[in-house]
Parts: sequence; C-alpha cells; structure tokens
Amino acid sequence: MRLLRLRGGGPRRLLGTVAVLALASSALSACDAAPGDAQTDGAGTTPQAGQEAAQEAGQPRDVVLRSNVAKGAQGVPVDTLLELSAEGAELERVVVTSPQGRLPGRSTDGGAWRATERLEPGTTYAVEVRVGAGDESQVRQRTFRTVDLSLAQQTYASVAPLDGETVGVGMPVVVGFDLPVTDRAAVERQMQVTATPRQAGTWHWISDTEVHYRPREYWKAGTEVSVDLDINGVDAGGGIYGQESRQVAFTVGEAHVYRVDARSHTMKVFSDGDLLRTIPITTGKAGFTTRSGTKVVMEKHDTKRMDSETVGIGGSEAYDIADVQYAMRLTNSGEFIHAAPWSVGSQGSANVSHGCTGLSTENAGWLYDMTRRGDVVEYTGTDRPMTLDNGYGDWNASWGAYRKGSALG
Repeated sequence: MRLLRLRGGGPRRLLGTVAVLALASSALSACDAAPGDAQTDGAGTTPQAGQEAAQEAGQPRDVVLRSNVAKGAQGVPVDTLLELSAEGAELERVVVTSPQGRLPGRSTDGGAWRATERLEPGTTYAVEVRVGAGDESQVRQRTFRTVDLSLAQQTYASVAPLDGETVGVGMPVVVGFDLPVTDRAAVERQMQVTATPRQAGTWHWISDTEVHYRPREYWKAGTEVSVDLDINGVDAGGGIYGQESRQVAFTVGEAHVYRVDARSHTMKVFSDGDLLRTIPITTGKAGFTTRSGTKVVMEKHDTKRMDSETVGIGGSEAYDIADVQYAMRLTNSGEFIHAAPWSVGSQGSANVSHGCTGLSTENAGWLYDMTRRGDVVEYTGTDRPMTLDNGYGDWNASWGAYRKGSALG
C-alpha cells in the first residue's frame, strides 16, 4: 500500500504497490441498471420513463451493469477484487483509476471483467465502463471509496534472501512480519515460491510474525528461485491487512557444505561434493557445548565485536573482543565461525571456546572468502542439539515434521 511508514522512531519507507495476478471468488451482488431495467440507475426514474428516455437518446435498452461493489459505496474492504459484468450487453472497455494509477484487470471467459489487484486503503476509485448492445454502446461511470486503515492495521513483510542475491544451498526463504498474522492460511495461500529446476518445498510457520520456506532437500546448485508474496490487502486476521506485495528472485550458488566433528576437532570443507580442505578447529568447552545439527550461515562480518554479556556470559568467563576477524553467524543464540588466533595451540586437539568454532586467521580468511549466506555447516560430536527456531535451523526437522508447520496442511 502506498503509505509513508514511520514506526518506533525508525526510518521512513515509501511503499509501492506490486502488481500481481490473483483469482476472486466473491459473488456479484450490487447492480447498476440502465434505464429500462427493473432497477433504476440511482436517479429514481421508473422503468417506463427510463425506457422512453433511452429510446429518445438512442441508447441500448435492457442493459444491467453488475458489480460486487455498489455504486458510490464507502468503506469498501481492501481485500476486495473488483468484478464487473453486464446483462443485455457486452463489456467493451473497463477502466478503473485512482490517484495511484490504473487498477489492472482482465476479462473472464464468461465476458465479465475482474481486477487482478486488491484495493488500496482510503482511496477513491473511478470506474468507467463502455457497454455495447448490438450496434449501440454507452458509457457508465461510478465511484467508490475504500476503508481507511492506519499503520497499526497493516503488516509489512520483509524478505530474505535479497533480490538478486546468490546464496548457499541451505538458504531458506525467510519472511518476517512487523505485525502478527493470525489468519496464517489466508496469507500463505498468497505466497508462492517457484524453483527452476522444480523442487518440492513447503512453508513452515516459526511464529505469527515469521514464516520460512525450504525445499525437501538442499537446493540444487544453480537453481533460480522466485518468491511472489501477493499479500497487499490480504486479510491477515485480527483486523490486520497485508501492506505491500513483494517479489524477490535469487540464485543458488555452488553446494558448499562444511562438516564439523567436535570430537576430532576438524572441519571438512566440501564444494559440489569435492573435499577442498580439512581444517583443525576448536569448539565449545564444557559448560559451553557447541550444538550438534545442521546450521546455515546467516551473515558475515569482516570484523565484529564479541561481547559475552550479549549472550549472558559473565563473571570469570566474560570477554569483550573488539575486532574478531572473519565472523560468520550460525545461530541467533550467538554461535559463529571466526578467526581465533588465541586458540591455535588447541585447534585440532581440544575444545576451548565458549561455543563458537575457532580457526586460525589464515584458515578463517580462506573460508570466509568462499562462503555465502545460506552455506551449510553440519555439526556432529556433541550431546547438545540444534533447534529449528535458532536462526536458520530449518534442516533440523524431518521433511514430514517440517511440512506440518504449513498452515495449509
């Protein structure tokens, strides 16, 4: 929806409407009858008087313009897909405009016209329809206005990956909403992911404000993926509506899979199935055990300050290092792969970290240069399991269990 958002002191965002195709199932209800029909055209003329006026004007008679939005309606819901049809005539041309521009639509097989976008809030729409009967035609005009919605009634979706990004084979599609979605099914029906080559996949709701999509297995290297969130104006439940549709396309790069064994203190680095290097590492010591399971690189930092207080570590174990090099986040809870020159003597032989995976500066830099967001790191050798909701933990559920997280079953 085209609004200037200012929430919580954050930056302003000027949001546009993304044109997308959707199907409507709402029944036609209101009608705009031409003179000569059983219903007047809002002027109060009788059928007989209207028929005489139509004959004098040379206009086609017995034409009824029907719509699912009444002429002059106020407070029309934004999830409406406008529909128009004519009885006793053909729709020759339909133009629906607002200050935001022209509302797109298309003709149906039955001769009706249906909008392919939902409506914007607080907006007046002008409808102009040319109808024809035989060799005669006439133009009908009407207006209607949609319901006003505040920012507190609209939820905005952020999407990862970014449009045009190249990611690793483990990267899920991550959609976050700034207001809760309580009608998950209604929103999920409007979210489509298309992969080339085709791969089975499903959505999984982490919470009312976050939903992920992953394929059954890791993406195939070279896959092209498009994400179409046709949620503008969708009723998300609880009086909340989708604020803006989103479209994102991304590419899957080489299959980078890093296998970490906390018992042997090694990381084996694979690219497209080929072992490139075996790296000595250290992981979490007793009391700070590194999680076993499948993790996905979430973000990268050339240097990053690491302050133990941000993850609840204090006392004698506290640390605050301003410039940790080649840091790659793996979990929300604070696990990273990074350069740890202070532990080189233990790398390959002992676990001495507070949960992160430490490498020499040379090995960390080499790995950092080849790594993308979405690359996979598979951990074994500890009794502390990784969880699905700790970062991009999507691969720690079986396919069957993951599918159950879809609102559409």
